[in-house]
Amino acid sequence: MEKASGLQIGLTGGIASGKSTVARRLVELGAVLIDADALAREAVAPGSEGLAAVVEAFGPGVLGPDGAMDRAAVGRLVFGDEDARDRLNGIVHPRVRAAATALRAAAVERTGERTVVVQDIPLLVETGQAGAFDVVVTVAAPLAERIRRMVEDRGMLPEEAAARIGAQATDDERAAAADVVLDNAGTRADLLAQVDDFWARWVAPSLPGTGAPEASMGDGP
Repeated sequence: MEKASGLQIGLTGGIASGKSTVARRLVELGAVLIDADALAREAVAPGSEGLAAVVEAFGPGVLGPDGAMDRAAVGRLVFGDEDARDRLNGIVHPRVRAAATALRAAAVERTGERTVVVQDIPLLVETGQAGAFDVVVTVAAPLAERIRRMVEDRGMLPEEAAARIGAQATDDERAAAADVVLDNAGTRADLLAQVDDFWARWVAPSLPGTGAPEASMGDGP
């Protein structure tokens, strides 16, 4: 994936880590958000080539009564089966990347070199995309808290939540690929303060016209 102009930020984090809260704050600060999950849903929308490919790979049982993909059914097929997960990713990920590339190019064309594009990619590390960004940010949260959120907010069973977490990269793997780690072990206000500090120290100095060279990004936390 070739880098576009402007500042390109890759945002990742484990499921229920608080990544969506960070993404919303970055948009409030002026970033353009590209949501990989939303693009993944579009890639397998009813009538799409992506959905046809999923049905061909896994059978008609992945469709709901309305003809849309039954995400829960697909989840049950792939989260315990690495080969099945790889087949699904091979269908969805290339389509998501192509759509994301087009969206970020369009954002830069609209707003120029001062554009800050944030790509929210849950599997950024797993899919080897860290090198496509100027800055990679990961959000970390305690395992027990993530499982609690998944059980209480998403209606999952604890063992199902643990399986979803286990299918993703570890916190250490994400931290090793990231330039910045945001710690969501405290309150929402604590997390937002870290996002604001990241913007002030890493993003603002790198933008044209701020009086600081782009290399100043390396002085972050």
